[in-house]
Amino acid sequence: MTFSLVARCAETGMFGLAISSSSPAVAARCAHARASVGAVASQNVTDPRLGPMMLDLMEQGKPAPDALADLLTRARFTEYRQVLAIDATGRTAIHSGPKALGIWTQAQGRDVAAGGNLLANDTVPQAMVARFEASSGHLGDRLMAALHAGLDAGGEAGPVHSAGMMLVDTISWPVADLRCDWTEDCPIRQLSVAWEIYKPQIDAYIQRALDPREAPSYGVAGDE
Repeated sequence: MTFSLVARCAETGMFGLAISSSSPAVAARCAHARASVGAVASQNVTDPRLGPMMLDLMEQGKPAPDALADLLTRARFTEYRQVLAIDATGRTAIHSGPKALGIWTQAQGRDVAAGGNLLANDTVPQAMVARFEASSGHLGDRLMAALHAGLDAGGEAGPVHSAGMMLVDTISWPVADLRCDWTEDCPIRQLSVAWEIYKPQIDAYIQRALDPREAPSYGVAGDE
């Protein structure tokens, strides 16, 4: 029903995740990230509370594996859940409950973890990890490349309809939170288009929030 990855940029300290699913609005329920803390994907019969709980535990100083172990003692119905996490130092942790749907599997690499359920085959997460590790540049570019790699490896057992990508950096809000909540076409391609449009404007949007006096033009009619 879903495939995703969480990742960290070792050069900038930025965190992010990318996700796609046959369900509508998958990122609205499953994507969680916090600046200077990490990123979490909570999926498969989703409990959206798990993402913030996991981030709180990591913010308290617990490494991702310890935080996940703690989370599993607190949460209910964990046999149905799949949780992927990466912490501030790049350590990763994954839980896939035995009642995850269909073909489910997971993979971990340097500064990245991937997982999925109801997959077309069990190679999808490893394909995403391999593509992420082989890529370079902006974390958003690497996440999108990895998400495409998961799709190319087979993706979900059925067609995907929604996708999303979230990035956090040094400020308290996401520097990018892009979504395609439903389409009969490929949501990953639509997400890629949104990213290419948004990427060159990230710094301008941040500056407008921090100090609009120093911001570039707003790019709207009547703005000079």
